[in-house]
Amino acid sequence: MGIIFVAFNLRPGITAVGPLISSIRYDMGISNGLAGLLTTLPLLAFAFLSPFAPRIAQRFGNEKSILGGLAVLGAGIIIRSTISLFLGTALVGMGIAICNVLLPGIVKERFGKVGLLTGVYTFSMGLWAGLAPGLSVPLAETWEIGWSWSLSVWIILVVIAILIWLPQLKARKENTDRQRAVSSSSSLWQSCVAWQVTLFMGLQSLVYFSFITWLPEILNDRGFNIETAGWMVTLMQFSGLPANFIIPVLADRLPNQKAIAVGIGVFCTAGITGLLLNINSFIIIGSIILIGIALGAAISHSLTLIGLRAANAKQAAELSGMAQSVGYLLAALGPFLIGFIYDFFHAWTLPLILLVIVTIVFTLAGVGAGRNQYVLETAFIDRKKSPSTIA
Repeated sequence: MGIIFVAFNLRPGITAVGPLISSIRYDMGISNGLAGLLTTLPLLAFAFLSPFAPRIAQRFGNEKSILGGLAVLGAGIIIRSTISLFLGTALVGMGIAICNVLLPGIVKERFGKVGLLTGVYTFSMGLWAGLAPGLSVPLAETWEIGWSWSLSVWIILVVIAILIWLPQLKARKENTDRQRAVSSSSSLWQSCVAWQVTLFMGLQSLVYFSFITWLPEILNDRGFNIETAGWMVTLMQFSGLPANFIIPVLADRLPNQKAIAVGIGVFCTAGITGLLLNINSFIIIGSIILIGIALGAAISHSLTLIGLRAANAKQAAELSGMAQSVGYLLAALGPFLIGFIYDFFHAWTLPLILLVIVTIVFTLAGVGAGRNQYVLETAFIDRKKSPSTIA
């Protein structure tokens, strides 16, 4: 339950922003490129803090570190709505980054079924990631509380998660001691598989956060009103929920995960192509569903690969730190770059073509990351043994 409620908080602080960007841009007098920083800043925080999260956990323990991450996230939500938009946004990213990195390691350490538990918490993450953009505009306009207070309501979810997580502070000390005792034999940064996991994580996140930020504006340009466009982001998120749960379970049972990466790439490319063609509303909605399925599968598959390609909990935390550090640094380019290109050309064609190219690249990386092998070994794993048994 603690993991599920932490997962509830890993996206709403970011996904709630997209439908409100027009209001924020108007009130603050900023450009599309600068508005894109509202999604880019959390990703930069992910990138720069992720390598240090495993060290923080080794010092204070996973349980206390995640509690600290939730506290920073809550502070960021309040500061973003009351004191400083950009400082608060950065703190939101820092809090989420700590929890993002440490959850795969906890799942690897505490549970034998990596795929099943990863599916449960990515489903939980996707549920509220989908609700947030749909609720943003109604909260701001129908309830007439404005965009700033609309963004602040997510503090409620953070407080609930903290209360449910508090009992974890009594976790046995040997969990931390055992984590400290396990060490890696060489650097992940020299592993081809680790880099492929990282590229898959980063580039699929680039596509995801680009759509979270700009899909409402893309749809508004195609004739949808902004409130409906916000609910289309929710549709995209909810379309991915079944894949959030099914893909990790499937990945854990397959001898390798190459076919999953190919399927994700095909669905995502087809969906973006449908948006490019802009034939009618029916095709656009179908395309959004395809993109949602692909990106829902992609994020859960990314997190599952971290568990499957790591030999133990410590290595999973280190791989998670690497994948989310470099990966989210790549992802941070997305919202800003898409906004910059649109500002320059005043059309969504080139940004969408760029996202197709990125999709092809992350599909190739996913095929490589799907090889049945740990990040620090050259021999293939004997799949007759479970990863936990080998570890």
